[in-house]
Amino acid sequence: MSYSQLPKKTGIPREVLKWLQSLDLSFSPKNMRRDFANGYLVAEIFSWYYPEDFPMHSYDNGMSLATKQGNWAQIERVLAKRRISLLKEVIDGTMHCKPGAAEMLVQDIYSALTNRRITCIQKGEPDFTDSSYQEQLPTVARSTASKAIKNNLRLSEVLAEPCLATNQNKVQAIMHRHLEQRRRERSQDPKRFNVKPTLGQRAVRLPPSDPRSDLS
Repeated sequence: MSYSQLPKKTGIPREVLKWLQSLDLSFSPKNMRRDFANGYLVAEIFSWYYPEDFPMHSYDNGMSLATKQGNWAQIERVLAKRRISLLKEVIDGTMHCKPGAAEMLVQDIYSALTNRRITCIQKGEPDFTDSSYQEQLPTVARSTASKAIKNNLRLSEVLAEPCLATNQNKVQAIMHRHLEQRRRERSQDPKRFNVKPTLGQRAVRLPPSDPRSDLS
């Protein structure tokens, strides 16, 4: 099957999209975040290079959490045997439909299988929060604390890792980012938040006197 057209505004380079098209996958990825979450397309991509290691009858194209976990567990075992490294954070981000995770995953797979480097791959720690999206919004339209938690902690994450302490740490990290963003907003637009200047800020600050004038 060939693609009728390339997916639009996917956030990955056109050369990678062309490469995906050349693989003649079973279906065209229209929504990167959704279509790569269960790992089925990932297994199919690798099956073109390692058909004996990735028999597609072993993978399910369902969207339940159990299906996703089963598919990804198989993929990770084979990749470990093949010594192909994909970041665990990127895999988990893709499985839980985090913003930007699937795009980074596809680029990493492209580089691993073709030995071609992509200059636009994100450097540093992966950031799969909605921070960049929130920055683009008007201040009045940005998320509240509860909305920030809902946006950045998926239900599938909680179900996949039911440890209370782990999820509490995730919530605390989200709240910390949210509060830091609010502090920046308050400093950038104090009038909107009715922030009054402190006594120190109100005080008229005179320039220091010249000690030489005291001697004259």
